[in-house]
Amino acid sequence: MSLRVTMLGSGTSSGVPVIGCSCPVCTSPNPRNRRFRAGLKIEFDDRVLLVDTPTDLRQQALRFGLPRLDAILFTHAHADHIFGLDDVRIFNFRQRRSIPCYGSRQTLAALRQTFSYVFEKDEPGGGKPRLDLVEIEGAIDLFGRRFEPIPVLHGRLPVNGYRCGGFAYVTDCSYIPEASWPLLEGLDALILGALRYRAHPTHFSVEQAIAVARRAGAGRTYFTHLAHEVDHDLPRVPLPAGIDFGYDGLVLDLA
Repeated sequence: MSLRVTMLGSGTSSGVPVIGCSCPVCTSPNPRNRRFRAGLKIEFDDRVLLVDTPTDLRQQALRFGLPRLDAILFTHAHADHIFGLDDVRIFNFRQRRSIPCYGSRQTLAALRQTFSYVFEKDEPGGGKPRLDLVEIEGAIDLFGRRFEPIPVLHGRLPVNGYRCGGFAYVTDCSYIPEASWPLLEGLDALILGALRYRAHPTHFSVEQAIAVARRAGAGRTYFTHLAHEVDHDLPRVPLPAGIDFGYDGLVLDLA
């Protein structure tokens, strides 16, 4: 079976519309300007994986479908990427097993701290997720597919992007080390973070992301983690052929 990737969310940490904002994007009728927090669903061979558990996970699962959950890959432990974690417990009840969660040592340590109640052995009751935290330092095999972490920097914070076959996902990022560039070669599709047009200390701007996308040379590149300054109807800079803004519900079918 081919790899199917669904963009569950394409927005930044505040989501779009932003609470209390009446800007043209936050009041836009274009559904692509309404953005859940960033995350992915990956499907293959009757398996379903998530990349991150965004704050909006329950709504994303209801809107785009999440029939089962076999594993989670975490990029990093910022709130907008992990605060939906408690919602995965329904899959523990339904599937009657723990869910493996993969990430760097730093990310897993932050998960243990943020969700300490999940890992307290003496806590009674079953109303919490059952998770198996698995540290990764290199490529791993998940249900017959090879997933490779792509080390990048989000300001000073190490973050993992991920590659599977001809697809790669690199969200919150402001710098790609030279050693990680080979993992972005020969891609059919890339989803890449591009926060806004103005410079930001921990995220690529749209113009910076365009430069990264050109160097990577993927067949298709879609930008994600978009703030409310980015309007699908009125791009402020021309997007080259093969590069576009992603949106909630975007589906990519890949070999």
